[in-house]
Amino acid sequence: MNMSDVYDALLGGAIIGAATGILLWFDGQVAGIHGIINNAMEPTIDGRGWRLLFIFGLFAGGLVYFSAGGDTFELRTDTAWPILAVSGFLVGFGTRMGGGCTSGHGVCGIGRGSVRSILATMMFIVSGIITVTVLRHGLGVVL
Repeated sequence: MNMSDVYDALLGGAIIGAATGILLWFDGQVAGIHGIINNAMEPTIDGRGWRLLFIFGLFAGGLVYFSAGGDTFELRTDTAWPILAVSGFLVGFGTRMGGGCTSGHGVCGIGRGSVRSILATMMFIVSGIITVTVLRHGLGVVL
């Protein structure tokens, strides 16, 4: 890792923090993807338009970054589809059970000083460490 990567990460984090703070300050909304996507699918919900634009912005931001010559993520195809399907289900289930996703709790909730979000984020991290350890070292699954 070189210093350019560190600066990129710091800049990205600052932009995410500023964007979530602006949304909370001016509109009173939390920028958690789980809530934004769920409420964007509800035709009767107030603020559906900004939610759809937010989702569009996620894709547009990636396209702008890629177009500007940014690095892409490595596409991995060596993970078995059943593992990916079960993983996706567990993420969705955990998001529903935890009352939000990592972005909502980790970025927005911690910034607001929410004890519930701090505990949820700690559990996300611990669960991830345990899962990777069991899969890699216990079951020999390549992640």
